[in-house]
Amino acid sequence: MELHQLAYFVAVAEEGNFTRAAERLHVAQPGVSAQVKRLERELGQELLDRSGRTVRLTDVGAAALPHARAALAAVKGVREAVDELAGLVRGQVAIGAVTSAGPVKLPDLLARFHERFPAVEITLSEANSDTMLAALREGRLDLAVVGLSTDPPPGIATQVLIDEPFLAVTAPGHFLAELGEITIRDLHGLPLMALPPGTGLRTALDAAFAREGLAPRIAFEAADPNVLVQLATRGLGVAIVPESLARYHEADLRVVTITGPGLRGVLALAWRTEGPLSPAARALIAFARRNYRS
Repeated sequence: MELHQLAYFVAVAEEGNFTRAAERLHVAQPGVSAQVKRLERELGQELLDRSGRTVRLTDVGAAALPHARAALAAVKGVREAVDELAGLVRGQVAIGAVTSAGPVKLPDLLARFHERFPAVEITLSEANSDTMLAALREGRLDLAVVGLSTDPPPGIATQVLIDEPFLAVTAPGHFLAELGEITIRDLHGLPLMALPPGTGLRTALDAAFAREGLAPRIAFEAADPNVLVQLATRGLGVAIVPESLARYHEADLRVVTITGPGLRGVLALAWRTEGPLSPAARALIAFARRNYRS
């Protein structure tokens, strides 16, 4: 049993496909298939069910997968421990961000981190907050900028970057445009435009309606709040967006304050407090926390 065989097996299990696993590992697909078959012959059991369109784990494969991951993690840990004692910071770090994280200037932060630690490979992905919090807990992300409407889940620490209310924005001709303030009940039944479920804004909006015993009528969903503003500009409904974005487009829209508790958005830096972290991940977390405090 060789380490690269375990790595190939884990990649195929996670990708559900030999070709995608080979692309991820930067090796030829026949080599991945051959090495996994060699591993299965050595173990005397099939680890993967290849009969369908998607490769699936057999019962034996499902039992073996956590141990294969643990073996690969242990070897990675040995390398990282040696690097750390040698005073080196290298390896890979994975960071995630919600689409609306523009105000935190994440590209600037990552550029400065790369200048400080050029041997660290950085990956960046976008997803909604719920997905990224799950990825943090599972160790698939090292750090994330997430939107929160409640306290973070257990095992996750946060540093608040932005805390602001959500506002309603409409086209100038909308009947709400002449009102300075409205309540959630004033929005009931109107076509609303909001971020999708799993985002901090949507969670806060749904909770605000639920406190009134109501449900929002969501006419449009978009992962990018700028798209919501564009839809509102064209008279397609009422967009619920963070205050900073609403004020930025105030010349083209009418901005209306929503009174009542809880309808606020928080963008926060998040990281897990449990489980092992590589030296590179620890360096990124410490670097980000220092820079966002300054």
